Amino acid sequence: MIDTTQGVTQDKNKNTTHFGFQTVAQEDKINKVADVFHNVSAKYDLMNDIMSMGMHRIWKRFTINCSGARPGQHVLDLAGGTGDLTAKFSRIVGGTGQVILADINNSMLNVGRDKLRNLGIVGNVTYVQANAEELPFPDDCFDCITIGFGLRNVTDQNSALRSMYRVLKLGGRLLVLEFSKPVIAPLSKIYDAYSFHVLPKIGKIIANNSESYRYLAESIRMHPDQETLKDMMEDAGFEQTKYFNLTGGIVALHRGYKF
Repeated sequence: MIDTTQGVTQDKNKNTTHFGFQTVAQEDKINKVADVFHNVSAKYDLMNDIMSMGMHRIWKRFTINCSGARPGQHVLDLAGGTGDLTAKFSRIVGGTGQVILADINNSMLNVGRDKLRNLGIVGNVTYVQANAEELPFPDDCFDCITIGFGLRNVTDQNSALRSMYRVLKLGGRLLVLEFSKPVIAPLSKIYDAYSFHVLPKIGKIIANNSESYRYLAESIRMHPDQETLKDMMEDAGFEQTKYFNLTGGIVALHRGYKF
């Protein structure tokens, strides 16, 4: 069993962090993660559907339902990638609201922009290339922030959580949707076998890229477990923090408020 606290060891040594199962210099992780998402961006949506057997749509719908977003509000969809959450938030906040789709990877951002424009989603969506650790927004400007399947790829997750807290308004909420740790032992074994043996093969067949999907499987294993991430959010200042296990804990949605 892999120590699930390893995903946050960047705080113990500011010079190194994890890239999957490798220990690398922080600047190397930034470049390696960028390469992964440059490589997978064109097939990202298709692979999401295949990898999760469509379940990612249910997980994202649950996130929207827990967001409390309303017309006229300002939402930050961080690590928003190809824009699934942004598309839903755009319809909710309407013409008097605004959604910012932010991603550090310009390839993912371009795919998201093209996809949403083709869907006719324009007018209340802005696209920003941004690092989650140093968000380029004023203090207290968002009613809601979501980060879906992105936090585990961030080099310094604690810095990112503090940055998100800074740009939230008082009363605002953060929702972190991320792969987590299955809470049912048999499911955990099946999930490990799928992640490490099946997923890279699917990546090779569909996207001609097995290594990027091997990293994605490893990054999931190195990500903090449910309780550890809850503690990290509270350390960053969030209150009334709780999490919801989805699909037996394969995915968890964490929610916290700024008061």
